[in-house]
Amino acid sequence: MHAVALSKVEKTYFAGQGDVHALGPLSLAIPTGQTLAVVGPSGCGKSTLLRIIAGLDDATGGSVRVADRDVNAPIPDVGIVFQRDLLLDWRNVIDNVMLPAELNKRTDRQTARARAQALLERLGVAEFADRYPWELSGGMRQRVAIARAMLCRPSMLFLDEPFSALDALTRDQMNVILQGVQAGQGVTTLLITHSIQEAVFLSDRVVVMSARPGTVLDDIEVPFPRPRRLSLREDPEFVDIARRIRVHFERAGVLVG
Repeated sequence: MHAVALSKVEKTYFAGQGDVHALGPLSLAIPTGQTLAVVGPSGCGKSTLLRIIAGLDDATGGSVRVADRDVNAPIPDVGIVFQRDLLLDWRNVIDNVMLPAELNKRTDRQTARARAQALLERLGVAEFADRYPWELSGGMRQRVAIARAMLCRPSMLFLDEPFSALDALTRDQMNVILQGVQAGQGVTTLLITHSIQEAVFLSDRVVVMSARPGTVLDDIEVPFPRPRRLSLREDPEFVDIARRIRVHFERAGVLVG
């Protein structure tokens, strides 16, 4: 079964100075439990695609189905992590993570708090549970944002450039941590990223998008078993996959090869 199915999806922004055809037509499917990474040049509609699937934006053409239902409103069973962590600075770390449970009246608070603590432990920030976001580094704040997104056990996790503001070493560390958090969760994951290495390392499959209007240029299976170590990036097959992606950008003039 596919968690997500898109058919000929398009997005046009209508403006007084001229319409902008941002996306499509684009068709793709994400099987349940798969991690799909989407890469492409800036402005190609990657984030727009994520927002349309999440029901945060409307497509202007085609069909969007999640869990075999048409998407016409924000979908509830998804955790989203954006480039900015969007933590509330007046709430401490544990209370930030607990926010989804407070908004979902059906969630048992005691159970949710125990899960929040366990997630913070797994993400390596449990000792900061009583601290405030402004006391944390960027990497730690993103760990808290991931814990918040995973609190209510969503069937899907959407990540929109979650590590792009971090330094290279912290970003590598977050790649390994995210992989560990996903392990055993069975969560379908959509990752939007500009990093080719990050896309290949974290995903089961990489979709390469064209320049605007964004369409699918390539759809690549990533065969490596999990868990993965950062040293995998030196594996010849990993290098070949990364090169295959990079060639698309070189041909488009995005990268000078």
